[in-house]
Amino acid sequence: MKQTHIKDVFFDLDHTLWDFDKNSELTFETIFNKNHPTVETKRFIEKYVPINQECWKLYQYDKITHEELRYNRLKHSFDALNYSISDEEIDAIANDYIKYLPENNHLFDGTIELLDYLKPKYNLHIITNGFADVQFKKLNNSKIGSYFHTITNSEMAGVKKPNPVIFDYALDLAKAKKQSSIMIGDSLDADVQGALDAGLDAIYFNESKIKVEHHIKQINHLLELKKYL
Repeated sequence: MKQTHIKDVFFDLDHTLWDFDKNSELTFETIFNKNHPTVETKRFIEKYVPINQECWKLYQYDKITHEELRYNRLKHSFDALNYSISDEEIDAIANDYIKYLPENNHLFDGTIELLDYLKPKYNLHIITNGFADVQFKKLNNSKIGSYFHTITNSEMAGVKKPNPVIFDYALDLAKAKKQSSIMIGDSLDADVQGALDAGLDAIYFNESKIKVEHHIKQINHLLELKKYL
C-alpha cells in the first residue's frame, strides 16, 4: 500500500544500498594477496562475517570501543582459522581495510533505479552507524552521495542506532517530521525497531527472507519499495 503521507525517506547505507559483504570480501582479498598470501579469503570470510556482526552489536550498544571493534573482529577471525598473527600485523590490516574498503563500490541491485525514482518525489537522507570519513567516501565513490539531502552518522549524533537520539538528530538536521518520515534498513533491531521506537515508520530490507512478525513492513529487493513509495 502506498504511503501517501511520506515526505522524507531515510536509508541505512551498509547492507541496504551499499553492498558491504561483497565490497568487504574484495578488500580482504586485496590485503591478503599483498601481505598474507597463505590466508584463503573465502575461508576467512566464513569466520569473519558472523564475528563482525557480533562485534558490531556490542559496539552498537557501547559495550566495546571503536578500537576494540577494529581489533577484535580481526583477532577472533584469525584465531578461528588457527592463523598466527601479531597485534602489529592486525593493526596494519585494520588500517589497510579502512583505506581500501571505499575503493570497492558495488551497490545492491536496483539502487540507482530506486534512487532515480524516489529523488523527484521525496527528500532522501542517510542514517548510518558507520565511521564518518569512511561512509562519506563510500557515498562519493559509489556516485550516490548527490541523491541525499542530509547524512547523519553516529559520530555526529553522539549515539548509535537504535538509540532514539540519533533519529531525532537526523530529523532535526533534515527539518523533517516524524509523522511524514520513514526509515529503510537491513537491521530489524537498529533500523526498524529503532525507528519505530523513535516514532518513525519503517520498512525492513529483508534480502535474506528471514521470517518476521506480520506487522513489520518488508521488502526482499530494493525495487519493491515502489509498492510503498
